[in-house]
Amino acid sequence: MTARLLGALLTVLFLGLFGILEATKISCRSEEGEAVDWFTFYKLPKKQNEESRETGLEYLYLDSTTRSWSRSKQLMNATKSVLGRTLQQLYEASASESNSTAYLIYNDGVPKSVNYSRKYGHTKGVLLWNRVQGFWLIHSIPHFPPVPEEGYDYPPTGRRNGQAGMCITFKYNQYEAIDSQLLVYNPNIYRCSIPAAFRMELIHMPQLCAGSSSSEIPGRHLATLQSAQGQKFLHFAKSDSFLDDIFAAWMAQQLKTHLLTETWQRKRQELPSNCSLPHHVYNIKAIKISRHSYFSSYQDHAKWCISRKGTKNRWTCIGDLNRSPYQASRSGGFICTQNQHIYQAFQGLVLYYENCN
Repeated sequence: MTARLLGALLTVLFLGLFGILEATKISCRSEEGEAVDWFTFYKLPKKQNEESRETGLEYLYLDSTTRSWSRSKQLMNATKSVLGRTLQQLYEASASESNSTAYLIYNDGVPKSVNYSRKYGHTKGVLLWNRVQGFWLIHSIPHFPPVPEEGYDYPPTGRRNGQAGMCITFKYNQYEAIDSQLLVYNPNIYRCSIPAAFRMELIHMPQLCAGSSSSEIPGRHLATLQSAQGQKFLHFAKSDSFLDDIFAAWMAQQLKTHLLTETWQRKRQELPSNCSLPHHVYNIKAIKISRHSYFSSYQDHAKWCISRKGTKNRWTCIGDLNRSPYQASRSGGFICTQNQHIYQAFQGLVLYYENCN
């Protein structure tokens, strides 16, 4: 065998192995099905008037390859939506019953159930990973997603109000830290599969998956995470023993910034803006979609916050807890970033906010 032929065979072998490795890389996906480091979405509320042609399935989208919001041409219930594309990897992994892939789906509002259990955290999300990498989708949508064998769909209960979420691609070496955060979360897991290959490094998720945990749960825990392409994140997780507003008592003070918060402001269940501590928390009261389009916080089930304009530390956080006296006793958390494109996108949505009395 000549050296040239041997070199050609080695090249083909290398490319074949590289292709197999690339195919195993689970990641957040764009609407075109391309792998992205992260994305965030904002599902718009359904307008409550007969003239509106909006369905409650339209959404804004921003990912690591773009610089500002774009209005999706897909509807959120479409398999080619950003969530449909990303979760397709979950359905394929579940169908193959592979021992090299793990997943975990949690929501305090389980699909096809009208009950919400206060026994678990007010948390909603999906994790899918192998020993190369995976994604963590954090969102605010009740009854979502369906169990894997039913395929992708979007619940009718998620149409009326605004919803938001974020997907981040992580290398496998980040999952040990995520494992500890989920212990604090105490999520209501309704479908999971964690093969034995992952159980040496990941202690808590297999226990949570089995419906038990022998570990002592801290009141709160802050983790530093890094996406597959190096974007840094902070993740705040509080348990139900941390009996306080996560925004005012912890996040604003930890991030050293005044926060504008957008959470579901149900009547008689909201907390007022808080200026009693060094770093203040203000309630956003209206969201601006365009020059002539806006909606009230009462129509918004999303949970996010940003640093107030003009402050030095410009943070954006997306998560699953409301500013409500009833949620001080619920576990949950927020993923935070100083990415300037994300900050500018969310800052541009703020129409006005409530000052302190």
